[in-house]
Amino acid sequence: MSAVRISVDRDVCIGAGQCVLAAPQVFTQDDDGLSEVLPGREDGHSPMVREAARACPVSAITVRETAERE
Repeated sequence: MSAVRISVDRDVCIGAGQCVLAAPQVFTQDDDGLSEVLPGREDGHSPMVREAARACPVSAITVRETAERE
């Protein structure tokens, strides 16, 4: 069985906030306006996570399949 992991490359992020609009239960913006994954939400269970990644104008969001540890 696989899991989905999400991350934001903060060196690439420009703070457009499209991810927060698409999946506010998963993403937030810090005091500098850069996006980050909310604590405990890195597992990508929201159906809007992939849409948030597609909406990012600089492709700073990575959504990847990983082997789930048992």
